This record gives sequence, C-alpha cells and structure tokens, in this order.
Amino acid sequence: MGKVTVAATVVCAAAVCAAAALVVRRRMKSTGRWARAVAILKEMEEKCGTPIGKLRQVADAMTVEMHAGLASEGGSKLKMLISYVDNLPTGDEKGLFYALDLGGTNFRVLRVQLGGKEGRVVKQEFEEVSIPPHLMTGSSHELFDYIAAALAKFVATEGEGFHVSPGRQRELGFTFSFPVRQTSIASGDLIKWTKGFSIEDTVGEDVVGELTKAMERIGLDMRVAALVNDTIGTLAGGRYHNKDAIAAVILGTGTNAAYVERAHAIPKWHGLLPKSGEMVINMEWGNFRSSHLPLTEYDEALDTESLNPGEQIFEKIISGMYLGEIVRRVLCRMAEEANFFGDTVPPKLKIPFILRTPHMSAMHHDTSPDLRVVGKKLKDILEISNTSLKMRKLVVELCDIVATRGARLSAAGIVGILKKLGRDTVRDGEKQKSVIALDGGLFEHYTKFSACMQSTVKELLGEEVSETVMIEHSNDGSGIGAALLAASHSQYLEVEES
Repeated sequence: MGKVTVAATVVCAAAVCAAAALVVRRRMKSTGRWARAVAILKEMEEKCGTPIGKLRQVADAMTVEMHAGLASEGGSKLKMLISYVDNLPTGDEKGLFYALDLGGTNFRVLRVQLGGKEGRVVKQEFEEVSIPPHLMTGSSHELFDYIAAALAKFVATEGEGFHVSPGRQRELGFTFSFPVRQTSIASGDLIKWTKGFSIEDTVGEDVVGELTKAMERIGLDMRVAALVNDTIGTLAGGRYHNKDAIAAVILGTGTNAAYVERAHAIPKWHGLLPKSGEMVINMEWGNFRSSHLPLTEYDEALDTESLNPGEQIFEKIISGMYLGEIVRRVLCRMAEEANFFGDTVPPKLKIPFILRTPHMSAMHHDTSPDLRVVGKKLKDILEISNTSLKMRKLVVELCDIVATRGARLSAAGIVGILKKLGRDTVRDGEKQKSVIALDGGLFEHYTKFSACMQSTVKELLGEEVSETVMIEHSNDGSGIGAALLAASHSQYLEVEES
C-alpha cells in the first residue's frame, strides 16, 4: 500500500511540476511576445523621430524646393502652380456672389450677400446636390448640363435679403478640386479626373468653358469670375477676416498649402506683372519629398501599394487619409510577429484602410481609466475582443507616435513657407504679423494633432518670432472662399473704383 501511495505522490508531484513548467513556459512565451511587440513599437518610435534639428532640415528643404519650383516648370517635386489670383478680398466687397464647389460625388451651390466693411457677410445660403453615378462616367455635356440645371434652380429660389445690382450679371466662384492646368483667373484645362469620375471628353478641355456653355444652353445669365481650389479659397477667407493672412494650409483627408508671393520673385512667370505686385501660388505641397523626412518600412510599403507610387510622399505621412492606415500596418506586424492579439492574426486587421483616422483620433483621445474607447474601437472595427489594459496602452502609444510625426512635419512645412517669405525672423524690432489660415477635418477635429503642430511651430520659431505668427481656423474655403474670390475678381470692380 505504501508503495502505491509513494508512486501516486510521485506522479502527482510530476504532474504539478509539468503544469508549473507549462505555466512558466507560457509566461516566458507571453513575456517574449510582449517584448517583441514593445520592440516593434520602440523601433517605430525611433524611425518616426522628429528632433528639432531634423525639423529645421525639413523646413530648409521645403524652402529650397519652393525656390526651385518657382524657377522653372518641373524644376521641383513642388509644382508651385501660378493661380492667377492677384487680388485677395479686402473686406470692402459688396453685392451678391455665387459659388459652385465640385470636388466629389456631391457638389454644393452657395450664395452670399456681402455688405462691405460694415456688413461683411450679411447673409448666406447653400444647397448640396448629389451626382447620379451614371453621370460620373457619361459625357461632359450631360454632367455640366446637370450642374447648370441645379444652379439655375438654386438661383430661382433667391429670396429676401439677396439682390443683384440692376443691369449686372450674376458672378460665380468655381471651386474645382481636380487636377487642372490653369491658364487665367477664369480658365483651366482638366488634366485628369480622379475620385471615381471618368469622362474622357472633358480631359484637355477648359472646365469653365464647359460650365459656361451649359449655363448658356439653359439661359442662365451667370459669369464665372474665378476658378480656384479649396486651398486658395481658404486663403481668401483668411484674408477677408484678417488682412495679415499670408498663407493657407489644408490638413484634412489630403493636404495642401498656398501662399502670397511677390510677383517679381517668380522667375517662371512671363506675363505682365499684376498691378498688386502679388500672386497666389498653389504649392501642391503634398508632393514634397526630402531625404530628411523620417520614413519607415510601413510608409514605403503603403506607398508601393498605393494608386500613385512615388507621388504625394509628404501627404502620405501627414494627412488624414493615411494616419490610421499606418497604425493598422504596425498593429498587423505586431499580430504577425508577436502574436499580439492571440495565436492568429485577426482577419479584419488585414484589410487596408479599415482603421480610419477618426477611429485613431478617438483612441488617442481616450481618457477613461480602463481605456474603454480603445477597447470598443478594437472590438467594433477589427473584431478584436478581450484586450488587456496593457495592450490598449500600447495602442494609444502607437497612435501618439504616428500623429506626433505628422503634426511636427506639418509645422516644419509651415515654417518653410515663413522662411521663404523672410518672416521667420524679426527685423530691427519691426513686428509684422503673419497669419496662417488653416482648415480641414484633421486640423479641426484631431485636437492632439493640431495642438502638437501649433506648439512645434512655436518651438521652431522661438519665442520672439512666434509672437508675430498666428494660426487661425478659416472655415469653408471651397464655398465662401470661392464666392469671395468671385467678388475680388468681379468685372464691375473697375466701374466701382472709378
């Protein structure tokens, strides 16, 4: 009997030891996995680093590329397009002006009544119209007829508080957010369609001409006074409210910048110098590229798999379209190499662009003690449940790394523009104010991103200069901004001045 007891005891002890060994092995394996996940995060943090010295190099590179792009066509990755906008609004504009904003599957028609210095924007109204899918791939004739008809219908509802001066034609600012080769303030040839549009017979045609012919066909007496993009509209809105506005930056799904250049500082401009001596330049800064940009293997893979490899590199690391996707790619690697979310890679995590920047922002801003929002987003979007607090904290840290890099690089870009204009220093005690008008969902809704960007601008400029630089939100550049540009380029301005 004693032998049996001893044997049983030995077996039990062996089983306990085996179980303990398994637990230890699991712990070690789990510790090993965790260490690998942390190592992936730390490596990402190092490669995304934006110390102040590196940011100064990026700002300098931006200035150099601006000079090169102004010197000759194709001289730089920055297109530095001449916008033909040489008169920004002053605040004195009066009258009724329209805007048409075409940039996707919907378009907006808008009208504003301007009351000069005293009245400012007296009244405004707008309407959104969706474009039937068949018109996005049909003929130019059909698309512009549809737009002109919607515009005519909107004009017909002009009510109290809106009035055109007798004997005057209505004037319109046309925001057209597709690649265009601008040939004057109110003409530009379509280079190519994007965003799901594919209408062959419009390519190479003047889009203002197409719209004007469609308005004439239905008897709508309206003149397109300005063809603009949303960034230039944002600058116009910024200048209307603040005479010190000198540049505009859009930080949204995409990103771009525009600024006011001295006309004589544009070597590739061969026309007559404008009376104002100024010209607004559309930088197309999303295409900026420099060896100083802190790029990672995730950025390189994202670029290679994109629809435009090698293009828009700056945009791909700072704009709303891509930030969430970069986070997803890093999480995917953690899942593959460190079994971060368990023994299998969650299938949803493999889907490109499933994690959008608003989701990332919500996780980054989570202040609940158990990071409940992070847990809910991982569960709802990626179908990853049972995440520990430790895991959630790591996800927040990753969001912070990606957002901080984007915000600090945006700040370096802004400082590059200020350098080009000689506004990055205070001269002989003179304190000229510089206002940068900003718009876009990323800037407006991702609070940690915009706060980091603004504090980095201050860090780069130093205390004295940053007192002279202000960042202001300028809303609805593609709508109100376009109407204001129609007003500042009205055919009746000469009459009013004389």
